[in-house]
Amino acid sequence: MTAAAIERHEPPASASQHDLRLGIVGAGKFGTTLARAAVTAGYDVAISGSGPMDDIALTVAVLAPGAHAATTAEVVRHAELIVLAVPTHRFRELPRDLFAGKILLDAMNYWQPIDGNDPELTAAADGTSRIVQERFPTARVVKSLNQLGYHQFDENRRSKRAPDRIAIGAAGDDPGAVRKVMRLVDRLGFDPVDAGPLKNGLPLEPDGSPVAATYSVEELVARLVA
Repeated sequence: MTAAAIERHEPPASASQHDLRLGIVGAGKFGTTLARAAVTAGYDVAISGSGPMDDIALTVAVLAPGAHAATTAEVVRHAELIVLAVPTHRFRELPRDLFAGKILLDAMNYWQPIDGNDPELTAAADGTSRIVQERFPTARVVKSLNQLGYHQFDENRRSKRAPDRIAIGAAGDDPGAVRKVMRLVDRLGFDPVDAGPLKNGLPLEPDGSPVAATYSVEELVARLVA
């Protein structure tokens, strides 16, 4: 791959109200942190979790005020762009056709100590998002928002043009889906980088270190090219 194949785009400055709807499947630490950030960025956020609705509603009210708790089916109906933020070992519990026609942002990372030994994910030469795409064949999968832990995500958000703004990549086979994910990344407070096809999600995956590396646009592009 060449640097010419990887770009930093300027997402459109304005978005329709439909574009400012976001669904999140997964009400854990990252899901609620993301929901809180997205509400601040102007999104209408629906979020679901695996627990009883009353428990999820209380969690969301405390950790992501302004977002609303919903069932997963309601989350999917709410928005075109859905973030999948469940523990990686649980994504196969979701129906194959659940995200049909949707942009599915895969924010998951496979951690063997947490997710257990999964031979298919361990051997995924083109990254784990390829396995996610195979599980949900009618969705438009984009790998993004997985580079940082929830603490780092919260701490590194910056206003546009801030000199210390860091880069977040978006890899996917559908250019339109990648552009919409990049708009989300930008509004959340990061410089979006078009990382190319979905298989390029592999170098976006952290190496398991307690603190994930952060990159400028130039550094992330160099990593992707390498």
